[in-house]
Amino acid sequence: MILASATPLSLALALGAAVTYAGSALFASRLGDKMTRSAVWLAWLLHGTLLAWSLLGHEPRFGFAPALSVTAWLIAAVYAVESHIYPALKTRWTLSFLGAAAVLLALVFPGNRLHANASPWLPLHWALGIASYGLFGVAVVHAWFMNRAENQIRHATESHSGMPLLTMERLTFRFVGAGFALLTATLLVGILFGKSLYGPAAAVHWDHKTAFSILSWLCFALLLIGRARFGWRGKRAMRILYVGSGLLLLAYVGSRFVMEIILGVST
Repeated sequence: MILASATPLSLALALGAAVTYAGSALFASRLGDKMTRSAVWLAWLLHGTLLAWSLLGHEPRFGFAPALSVTAWLIAAVYAVESHIYPALKTRWTLSFLGAAAVLLALVFPGNRLHANASPWLPLHWALGIASYGLFGVAVVHAWFMNRAENQIRHATESHSGMPLLTMERLTFRFVGAGFALLTATLLVGILFGKSLYGPAAAVHWDHKTAFSILSWLCFALLLIGRARFGWRGKRAMRILYVGSGLLLLAYVGSRFVMEIILGVST
């Protein structure tokens, strides 16, 4: 826990983003849809400024909590855009609380300092990996909303998704496809520039992160092939999506959590 390392600016941005996220969820009924969406946009801007300062400021850091924070920010960005395309799409309090929790978690666990002599390929490797995290996170959120809406329709209760189910399904698999492309690029960068990233000992750094990443890649490849050739949809497709996303979460966030928090290793 390195809360004392937070600068006054990062502390103010983090608290501002967390309070705005939480406020948009707790007071959505009082604020109304328009004000609630504006509050989410403000929280997203504060959150993005915080991430830029944390990663590009005078003492850049990164770790499992900042990775989750970037993922939550990307999910909030996609949702904010979709809420303007589909005005009936209500602001989800779960996403707002997710953003607030991610901001506060990164404030408490800001990660390790980035070394000045780090490989120039490392930022690209991380950017591709975290972007794929965000896209798969958005796909999981869409899948959960879709399953919830289907259950409401099945039980003859009103659905508040605000988006047609077929549209939501198409968007879900588009995000899976885009995330798969970025994950593939992430793995290729790790393989092609492994010596630069991890030292001359090995071209490919075989560890838990690599193993979980490859397993998740295989899951998503199976899902996309099954969707294209056999028309997989519904619970079967969603289960594979959840399993692949869980494996991907373990790949970096899980391994870094063990290293930083449980083992206390600084790398």
